[in-house]
Amino acid sequence: MRRLLLRAAYALALPAVLVALWWLASAGSTNVYWPPLRTILRTFPDVWTGQRLRDDLLRSVLRLLAGYAAAAVAGVALGTVVGSYRWVRAVCEPVLEFLRAVPPPVLVPVIMLFAGIGDGMKIVVIAGGCVWPVLLNTVEGVRAVDPVLAETARSYGVTGAARLRTLVLRSASPQIFAGLRQALSIGIILMVISEMFAASNGLGFTIVQFQRGFAIPDMWTGILLLGLLGFALSVVFRVVERRVLGWYHGLRAAARRS
Repeated sequence: MRRLLLRAAYALALPAVLVALWWLASAGSTNVYWPPLRTILRTFPDVWTGQRLRDDLLRSVLRLLAGYAAAAVAGVALGTVVGSYRWVRAVCEPVLEFLRAVPPPVLVPVIMLFAGIGDGMKIVVIAGGCVWPVLLNTVEGVRAVDPVLAETARSYGVTGAARLRTLVLRSASPQIFAGLRQALSIGIILMVISEMFAASNGLGFTIVQFQRGFAIPDMWTGILLLGLLGFALSVVFRVVERRVLGWYHGLRAAARRS
């Protein structure tokens, strides 16, 4: 319990300091674009009511999760194939590098032509940006499988799906999760951008509407909520990562003690 409280204190120390500095720096502000933090916090519960949270925050989170899940499945599947076969990697690498270099926000108008302006477009945009860190990290993780372990598995007749599950994906899982962590940040950014282009709800849409209506404190509450959402998703991701990669963190801890 004490260790958990200590870790929580370390995690919250810097955010607490930054909030305190924000409070002090903006306390006497008369700039309409830079309202005091106390004004933003006082406005927050009036703006983000239960109805608005359902209509905007929940819809944004559902789009993010759908696009992120699609990117995770596609990235791991394609990355496993590309990383396992040298000839597939040689054929696909130029195309993958070309597509990776195209910023996903640039493709939003093109995607709108094919997917419309509904939730499908936003999910495609999120998935299209999130897939690359997952794919590339999976490729590198699969390529880095210990050849001794691979030979041992072959000697014991571990092939097919069993080899994929117990050797390849397990060995590559630390790098896969590194890609998933990067993809989560990208997904939040693309979620907001896609909602700013064409939407009738969502965090990105609402923040832009506040800005266009010169409701500046309301706009800042949206930005603050977006930051809290990113922090909450990061905490959830860390918990899942710790559980799934418990064996990996255990090995690292044992190596540090020896």
